[in-house]
Amino acid sequence: MSKRRLRSSRPNYLAGFGSLIWLFLVGLPLYAMLVATFQSRADYAANGPLALPKTFTLDNYVRDFGNGFGQYFLNTALVTVCVVGIVVLLVPPLSYAIVRSRSRTTHMVFRLFLLGLAIPAQAVIVPMFYVMSEAGLYDNLIGVILPTAAFAMPVCALILSGVMRDITPELYEAMTMDGASSRRVFFQLVLPLSRSGLSTIIVFSALQAWNGFLFPLVLTQSAGTKVITMGLYDFQTEHGVDIPGLLAAVVLSMVPILLVYLFARRALVQGLMGVGGK
Repeated sequence: MSKRRLRSSRPNYLAGFGSLIWLFLVGLPLYAMLVATFQSRADYAANGPLALPKTFTLDNYVRDFGNGFGQYFLNTALVTVCVVGIVVLLVPPLSYAIVRSRSRTTHMVFRLFLLGLAIPAQAVIVPMFYVMSEAGLYDNLIGVILPTAAFAMPVCALILSGVMRDITPELYEAMTMDGASSRRVFFQLVLPLSRSGLSTIIVFSALQAWNGFLFPLVLTQSAGTKVITMGLYDFQTEHGVDIPGLLAAVVLSMVPILLVYLFARRALVQGLMGVGGK
């Protein structure tokens, strides 16, 4: 027993060395990106991507907002909030019906609903363009919000239904014996015990909306409906690419999602662990 304890207490130099290599591979691109945002294009071209800025400047961030990045940021935030709102409004009742219903029709609908996991957005983008054009939603943020939410819902329903299956049947039976209606059970029992799953689908749908590229590319055209992923093209001109300005825009686009993840990471992991149910 003492030999085993001695072996387990020895430092693992190989694992430590591997961790340092991993930290270097991850940290070097982040360092190069952040350093570039605080120097001018001339300094960046002269000193290279890894050199510390000789003159610290915030002009890249100021210039980004002056070139319309603020509008792109607001459009992306609006799309993200609306997509998350649609998912949070529709997916919890759907998942509750899937878990509690004994109807074959409900389970068949759920299986058909999950076909969305097997259909890539690229396969339906042309019909989607036609539908949105006929509906008068082309070059409108609503035309981006609706398909983005639709493609996020199958995964969210799968995650949340798996979390709801972890709620023991005895809790449902206890509330039913107390005379609670299905609505009361849903709001007072299911939703409070599904907070980890709710956090997971919020983060997932927010990521899908914030990082969406295909739907904004095909379904929008004017500058007033551009989102961040499309606005990054503005930093590429016929004379070259404004790399410091582009990387500053990338950093600004990362901050909101990073904050959401930092505050919801624990619930996110718990929700993903409950995908398979019991």
